[in-house]
Amino acid sequence: MAAAAKMDAAAGAAPADPKKGGGRKKLLLILLPVLLLGAGAGLWFSGILPGLLGLNAEPPAAETPAEPAPPPRSPPAFVELPEIITNLNAPGRRPVFVRLRAKLEISKAEDAAAVTAAMPRLLDLFQTYLREVRPDELRGSAGTHRLREELIARATLAAHPARITDVLFLEMLVQ
Repeated sequence: MAAAAKMDAAAGAAPADPKKGGGRKKLLLILLPVLLLGAGAGLWFSGILPGLLGLNAEPPAAETPAEPAPPPRSPPAFVELPEIITNLNAPGRRPVFVRLRAKLEISKAEDAAAVTAAMPRLLDLFQTYLREVRPDELRGSAGTHRLREELIARATLAAHPARITDVLFLEMLVQ
């Protein structure tokens, strides 16, 4: 009878264990991959895992071909424009004038002679353009930027062999 009681106890215990173990097994099967993914993501974003895998290693300097250093750029040169005073295209009876002092930035100092030789043409193009500009077109930084772009385009045309890279405003007064 003792053997039968042990068998009954074993038979009764066996069905209860799979249900208890089944819940733990499901929990283990769900939590284990989530924990592994979390640990892997943490290692990846901290930079440890790419370093271990050699993904962020730089190639040795001996294997990369050495590029020759670019030649040093010559410093830009500046040519000063004479002061320009002209009237603007203003509606109404009251005239509006602009006074402009500027410098032209050229890419090479050797081009200064070509820009100076083209100065009458530059002044004519600048004054012709400024006479068609309305005062409200010069307001704000956007107006100044548009004026700069237009003057660069006209200066590039007037002093063609020379390359004008920028127009620097020293003074611009609209009244």
